[in-house]
Amino acid sequence: MARTKALNLKGAVVAVTGGARGIGLAITEAMLAAGAKVSIGDIDVALAEKEAQRLGIFAARLDVRNRESFVAFLDATETALGPIDVLVNNAGIMPMGAFTDEDPALAEAQIDINFRGVFYGMQLALPGMLTRHRGHIVNIASLAGRFAIPGAAVYTGTKFAVVGMTEAVAAENRGSGVNFTIIMPSKVTTELASGTDDAGRGIPAVSPQEVAQAVVNAVRQPRLMVAVPDYLQTAHALYGLVPSWLQERGRRILGDNRILTNLDHKAHAGYEQRIAKLAVKK
Repeated sequence: MARTKALNLKGAVVAVTGGARGIGLAITEAMLAAGAKVSIGDIDVALAEKEAQRLGIFAARLDVRNRESFVAFLDATETALGPIDVLVNNAGIMPMGAFTDEDPALAEAQIDINFRGVFYGMQLALPGMLTRHRGHIVNIASLAGRFAIPGAAVYTGTKFAVVGMTEAVAAENRGSGVNFTIIMPSKVTTELASGTDDAGRGIPAVSPQEVAQAVVNAVRQPRLMVAVPDYLQTAHALYGLVPSWLQERGRRILGDNRILTNLDHKAHAGYEQRIAKLAVKK
């Protein structure tokens, strides 16, 4: 078995899902700055192609909910750039509100995009990496994958699932030459977080660029779990050691239900309207 080692990003082929905006676009730009060759896939192919033209990279339409679409994206990337060294499963959505009020179709889209899309990406890209004894799969999760968030129940569930699946697959492939990383940001200042200024009070906010740099750093110096900001690494590691009654008391004191009570629905409406279109499969 090959020893697991870090990849040299200079000249490496990096594929990023949901790469046309937000965190995905920031990751794309950070990878380019590190010398990588980048491919972005996005369901908004017009925006992806516009950004690709600006950056001089490859872009293609990708609906991560559809396995055939994912196959086509990976194949097109390898045809254009060569074998994929790094896959960043970034595509994701986050509707917010009470669990009982959530549109079932949007909840299903969320499960398909946030979890099934990561499953497809890992299962499709991993065999080639294992054959070549090198590669890195980076899954963008969230600290919501370790700390449940009232008002984002389905989102929390999908991120817990991504964390667990990635841990298990990494354990299955120890010593294979392939690395795995789970990126777990706190609140990221993108369109997704619009309207959460009061709801997210007290939660550290990070920029898409900070998340992107964490991805680059994790490929250069492989770690399985990476919290963003980094000082929360200890907090999520210790959380499971705290008695459940104390966890509950602390969460009540901090007001962990503020998405339910303080979300600015007017400010969040633009994002909600955009992702509502994803409730119907393409």
